[in-house]
Amino acid sequence: MRLTSERRLDDGVLEREFTLGEIPGVLWTSGSAPAPLILSGHNGGLHKREPRLVARARHYAARYGLAVAAIDHPGSGDRPRSTADEQSRADLRRAMQAGEPIDEFLDAIVAPMVEKAVPEWRTILDALLALPEIGGSVGYAGMTAIGIRLALLEPRIKAAGFFAGGFVPDAQREEARRVAIPLQFLMQWDDEGNDRQLALDLFDAFGTKEKTLHANLGGHAGTPWFEVDDGARFFARHLT
Repeated sequence: MRLTSERRLDDGVLEREFTLGEIPGVLWTSGSAPAPLILSGHNGGLHKREPRLVARARHYAARYGLAVAAIDHPGSGDRPRSTADEQSRADLRRAMQAGEPIDEFLDAIVAPMVEKAVPEWRTILDALLALPEIGGSVGYAGMTAIGIRLALLEPRIKAAGFFAGGFVPDAQREEARRVAIPLQFLMQWDDEGNDRQLALDLFDAFGTKEKTLHANLGGHAGTPWFEVDDGARFFARHLT
């Protein structure tokens, strides 16, 4: 892993950009003691520096002493999109404009991302856990489809926070039945781009015996800030 920049922010958080192979990422830490690590996995298409994600990461680090890492998923952020990526997104836009069903087009985007991103996260995790300021347990917060697969394959992840705001392919919906780690599931009741009943069915499908549903009124981007603190306390309970 190669560090490409480092700066101390006004809240005392140390922010470092890094690359590992072709994967660009950011790490936020505070203090020198080994801290639990949160892998911040954004929904497909977003940049690792999307303002809401950065604000959450800095708050986790500054107030709760957690280390947080974010990367650009394949085809997202600073990473190039393949011809297949561009075609899948063009097909999705066309279907949306025509008012046609879009699940098959979303599946063509999300399913390959899961297959590519999960091995990358595991490689990044190896590198981050070698740093002296990171230690202990690992949590995942973010894109549900990727998080489900990670929760099954990566034994170092001890708890997960999922946002029911993105498409989850059928394969991951089936895998959800085998997720056994503590889980916090966050959804917006009036999310304009996601089916409420599908989100509730997914929550019901998770196999873990410790799962909590947080549902708030409002649209996709209207998640109240207090959920950030609730999420941090959830991770603090299970990772420290």
